[in-house]
Amino acid sequence: MNNAIAASAPFDLLVNWHDIDWVKCHKQISKLQTRVVKAIQSNNWRMAKALQRLITRSFSGKVLAIKRVTENHGKKTAGVDGITWSTPIAKAKAVLSLTRRGYKASPLRRVMIPKKNGKERPLGIPTMKDRAMQALHLFALNPIAECTADPNSYGFRPGRSTADAREQCFIALGKTNSAQWVLEGDIKGCFDNINHQWLLDNIPTDKVLLQKWLQAGFIYKNKLFPTESGTPQGGIISPTLANLTLDGLECELRKTFTMNSKGNRSSQQCSKHMVNFVRYADDFIITGKSPEILVKVKSLVENFLTTRGLTLEPSKTRITHIANGFDFLGWNFRKYNGKLLIKPSKANVSAILGKIREVIKGNKTAKQEDLVMQLNPFIRGWANYHHGAVAKKTFSKIDHLIWQSLWKWAVRRHPNKGRRWIKDRYFRSIGRRNWVFKADKARDALVIASDTKIIRHIKIKGDANPYDPQWDAYFEDRIGKQMKANLADHPKLQKIWGKQTGKCPICQQKITLETVWDIHHKKPRSEGGNDDITNLVMLHPNCHRQVHNHGSEVELPAF
Repeated sequence: MNNAIAASAPFDLLVNWHDIDWVKCHKQISKLQTRVVKAIQSNNWRMAKALQRLITRSFSGKVLAIKRVTENHGKKTAGVDGITWSTPIAKAKAVLSLTRRGYKASPLRRVMIPKKNGKERPLGIPTMKDRAMQALHLFALNPIAECTADPNSYGFRPGRSTADAREQCFIALGKTNSAQWVLEGDIKGCFDNINHQWLLDNIPTDKVLLQKWLQAGFIYKNKLFPTESGTPQGGIISPTLANLTLDGLECELRKTFTMNSKGNRSSQQCSKHMVNFVRYADDFIITGKSPEILVKVKSLVENFLTTRGLTLEPSKTRITHIANGFDFLGWNFRKYNGKLLIKPSKANVSAILGKIREVIKGNKTAKQEDLVMQLNPFIRGWANYHHGAVAKKTFSKIDHLIWQSLWKWAVRRHPNKGRRWIKDRYFRSIGRRNWVFKADKARDALVIASDTKIIRHIKIKGDANPYDPQWDAYFEDRIGKQMKANLADHPKLQKIWGKQTGKCPICQQKITLETVWDIHHKKPRSEGGNDDITNLVMLHPNCHRQVHNHGSEVELPAF
């Protein structure tokens, strides 16, 4: 097909995957999702349901669903049928297969993932077709989920992160007269135990398909097992189903424990009892004025969960005084002489050190530059996760312990050489800093965690909805600040991103940390192109492939 396929193209034609007009597809789904939000805000559930059907039957929704499941981290992982959609033809054929009539969900392929405590967690891997069907219906479900979500729920929601949950904890606990007691909550096997009937009665999505996904079963060690409760871990739609199951708990707390005089949703301060709620996925904390208040809160939570087939995990649910501190999302929250400090938790520090030492021990004979390339993502990612906390001392400690491991690695390689020779061989002086782990001709040195700047994170507003047009400017501003901060060490990328106004020039969608990107050379290096900023452009991975497929037919921005 020579012309770009419009968003409303007929389904009886096999499309050319690289000819799809992604701009039109994104615009059509975005408009429908906006209309869903407006329908919910007007309490017009019938209209919302009709719009959901339009989304799930649209060509745009289907191709975007396939695009999503063929670009994420699990794109090369097959389900029980062993099929992956790795070619443009396979993706084009898949568009025709995403129909409700005759659809049957396949069992999940179960694998066991090790947990920190030594136990294993089951993970279900759906087939590509099931993933795409779930992604398609998630386009229709997400706008409703955002409209009905708890303001202080931060897990698996667009535009929200663990950093937002951390800042809300600081708001609830940071002041001198804030609550001093905390209920640490953990739900026992949340994904595995949600009551199916509750989901079918309360989730605003296609009930027939939902039942098929819930009751598809799983295959483990060549045996088929039924699923009588829970949502499939590994399913694209599962995190949203879990969020919808737990949403409403914050509202119940507000009803039971008196709200502040203003009744302002953004503050969420239950002033009389100091009850505040913060949840990320199935982990949550609730503050209270006294242990007695939190005992009542715990009873309310247990009753709320029981109707959904869930219970609290006794070993992880406890009432703690803030002076003793508690761990939440990899941080330790504790007051020292009345001042709240949020630091990386000991367990989190031990986990990253364990990973780094494992990499070093597993590369005893590797080249120095290869070891640096393997270690840098771990160190940079961990430091960026904690850069909004009180982490400078921890960063310095981590740097020292990594240096010790690298020194042992270097000494082991040269048992007959002196220490000065080993230092000169593996460590360099860069500026005023000595002992920088870097090879002579290598481009990159080892990342130093203590070089990471501590930057205060600004919490997202509780009512912010990425599917509501009135919040567009707000989210664009937040994404812009986040990208600039994360690209601060890469001024060239920062300038390219700014010149493109933060968007991919092919699909006109935002380039964010979640979407990732590729760097494309407008004039290929094989034809004499260089790495000058005027020759580079940031593209989404799928858009990058589309450019290479079309060659000179695609116009790219000039700087």
